[in-house]
Amino acid sequence: MNKHIIAGLIMAGSLFGCSDVTTSESQVEKAVEPLEQHIESGTDYHSFANPDEMIVRHIDLDISADFDQKQLYGTATLTFERVKENAHQLILDTRELDIKQVSVNDQSVDFSIGEEEPELGQALNIEVGTSANQVTIEYATSPDASGVQWLTPTQTAGKQHPFLFTQAQAVHARSFIPLQDTPQVRVTYAATIRTPTELLAVMSAANDPETERDGVYNFNMPQPIPSYLIALAIGDLEFKAMGQRTGVYSEPAILDAAAEEFADTEAMLEVTEKTYGDYSWDRYDLLILPPSFPFGGMENPRLSFITPTVIAGDKSLVALIAHELAHSWSGNTVTNATWRDLWLNEGFTTYLTYRIMEMIYGNDRYNMEAVLGYQDLQADIESLPENDQIMAIDLRGRNADDVFSNIPYEKGALFLREIEQKVGRDNFDQFLLDYFAHFAFQSITTDQFIDYLNQTLIAKFPQQLSKERIHQWIFEPGIPQGAPVPVSDAFEKVDQARTAWLAGDLQATDIETDNWTVHEWLYFLNNMPEVLTAAQLDALDSSFQLTQSRNNEIAHSWLMIAVANEYKPAYDRLYTYLVSIGRNKLVKPLYRELAKTPEGKAFAKRAFEEAKPGYHPLTVKANEDFFE
Repeated sequence: MNKHIIAGLIMAGSLFGCSDVTTSESQVEKAVEPLEQHIESGTDYHSFANPDEMIVRHIDLDISADFDQKQLYGTATLTFERVKENAHQLILDTRELDIKQVSVNDQSVDFSIGEEEPELGQALNIEVGTSANQVTIEYATSPDASGVQWLTPTQTAGKQHPFLFTQAQAVHARSFIPLQDTPQVRVTYAATIRTPTELLAVMSAANDPETERDGVYNFNMPQPIPSYLIALAIGDLEFKAMGQRTGVYSEPAILDAAAEEFADTEAMLEVTEKTYGDYSWDRYDLLILPPSFPFGGMENPRLSFITPTVIAGDKSLVALIAHELAHSWSGNTVTNATWRDLWLNEGFTTYLTYRIMEMIYGNDRYNMEAVLGYQDLQADIESLPENDQIMAIDLRGRNADDVFSNIPYEKGALFLREIEQKVGRDNFDQFLLDYFAHFAFQSITTDQFIDYLNQTLIAKFPQQLSKERIHQWIFEPGIPQGAPVPVSDAFEKVDQARTAWLAGDLQATDIETDNWTVHEWLYFLNNMPEVLTAAQLDALDSSFQLTQSRNNEIAHSWLMIAVANEYKPAYDRLYTYLVSIGRNKLVKPLYRELAKTPEGKAFAKRAFEEAKPGYHPLTVKANEDFFE
């Protein structure tokens, strides 16, 4: 197996995955020494907030977007409850916010801003007294806010108007709203967004496709959501319905293509409801963002944010849509309480994604995607330190984004698949249906899940399930011995073709690929040996035009092979690929591989410097260390 390729093509982000899975350099290079202090379940080590004393329940926003200054400015009014009767100080999370005034009952009150911590930002400490239940904060964001990207007209599809979008997961909401930025705090919100009159604003809230484009837009989110799901986008957007409850927003130039590509979204919604319970969010719409969006998708409720890199023209990459939709149950309705518990979001959602894809597209596709996911999990097990192979990971003292690897996604899904196989699919589906209903609109910890599992499935099936095995999956590294191993008949034929070609028994032109799916192509390429000859590379490229592939996942896999083998005929396409796509999962592995040689590093640096103005801040941060 080519580790260069597999490490780059992380499947939980390759064909589906919300924030995309890109293992960090710190994760690969060294283990993090465990802290002596015991982890307190439910304690959010990535927030300054004090929800144990005062908890915010609702946020009213009145915000204007200044595209010239690259700032959001206005007010956030927070309604809160006292958990402790005599509590008088509300502590919020911020990052590089300019706090201009804080008031209670229209009267200014004292506040202080704490010392900046690199991974957390700054605490905003507000004296609210012992009787008030609402505070208003006047503020402005930094032009370099980690959760906001401002695009110039030339960086959009239409080239005529600017574009703005936010990305709050994991702890970036605090860069554009002062709030309790922890997933254990769920809020409802309302917003008035003021924009240039020619632009449309949309949010992770109730959007009216027929709204008048007048520069003032009002939103309401009636269900309580964690802060990382608050999202805003502003641009030259139009809407097209795909079904009774589904539709797509995008720039006009790609609207029809997006609607056609994702036409099965309504069917996905219906089959998921039938198996796992009613959809709780009214509508499910998609927003197709410019190519600089750093992730594959983000499951913002009612309006998932989606990368345009999955518009392949053949629905081959729509598992990502199934993944974001599945989050409407696992993640948005039942949410991880801290980032240590991310596997409760992503493991369940990845499992549901496989099931949705099977229900819509059949068992063969289910098996192929499961095999690719398993291979990517194996690659992370090989590359990550043991501490980071644990589903309930210790993230204390680290960037919250370090949680994103194949461990919470694929290991979490494999864990659930083992339970399904032991108790039977019908029984496990009933468990999930009950689980989503039991914890609806709550944020829970790993320990709460284990308690619930003990009281339900383990109590009902004591011969099939054991507490010791559950503990092994969640708290120990690696893949437990005897775990399910997915198989695919289609991939056996691909293996045979690849083996025969590598042995010289079969010419590239004679490999029968006419009916191959994207999954077969990825499996074919991802499992090539690390070293190929120039003649072999030429044969593959001339036979299948891989350098010019319009499928971004296939192109990525091929370009990884090209870089590893210094196949220069692909470098013009490689350069264009790097400067035109900001999805970090696609560009970071290429930069990492290029940076291994002086010549490659110089090539990568030229591409990075050209692309940098159009990259999201998170993509810049993830890649800039390669060029130090």
